[in-house]
Amino acid sequence: MKDPLGIGKLLTICHTIIIIIWIVPATAFMGTLAILVSFFSKNGDGVHHVARLWGKSILWISGIRVITSGLKADGEQRSYIFMSNHQSNFDIPVLLSALPVQFRWLAKAELFKIPIFGRSMRSAGYISIDRSNRKSAFRSLAQAAVMIRNGTSVMIFPEGTRSSDGHLLPFKKGGFVLAVDAGVPIIPIVISGTHEIMPKGRMVIARRPVHIEVGAPIPTSDYTRKTKDALMEHVRTAMLATSSAARGGGGCD
Repeated sequence: MKDPLGIGKLLTICHTIIIIIWIVPATAFMGTLAILVSFFSKNGDGVHHVARLWGKSILWISGIRVITSGLKADGEQRSYIFMSNHQSNFDIPVLLSALPVQFRWLAKAELFKIPIFGRSMRSAGYISIDRSNRKSAFRSLAQAAVMIRNGTSVMIFPEGTRSSDGHLLPFKKGGFVLAVDAGVPIIPIVISGTHEIMPKGRMVIARRPVHIEVGAPIPTSDYTRKTKDALMEHVRTAMLATSSAARGGGGCD
């Protein structure tokens, strides 16, 4: 149905303004709370629970429903490396809200410079990656590998940035170096719907349902740094297959 008066567009803009008005104080409040909780939660688990509340609050005010399906972590494996496609800024609150497991983000260094938000990320034990400094980036990966071997799961966007059209971008190799060094399984995750909510480069936020499909764990013990490209291709193929199965041939391909 056509909307000659542009009412639908106006409602979307109003919806976006309400969300932004909510996000700014919610981020400041939850970030401060996360810092306070960090003094009593030495392993960062309590801070992650605060982050989940932050994510849930954003989805609630946005009116976004998330449907999650697929394999869940079975509790027998101490830790995993979760790898998800990256379509939108909304991927972060969606993953925080929908995955009922403890994990830490491997995130670009710029995010840690945001006042309060960055401090709360450090409090949760999230790991900063400075892509402009190769030596610093590899030190961060080594730190992450130790954390993972000690039982901490990590979340990575292997594309390294948001896709501008929703299709899966080429993968960066750093996450796969981390995977073979840590020696724990990779769990591929495919998000569908967040690109339509807030595409890269657009500020207007639409209300759309989101689907998360969690794939089967991919063992990494048979791979090395020399064969990490084969692991990278294995994970990419699994994500494309998961996307096709979940969306009837559509998705992040």
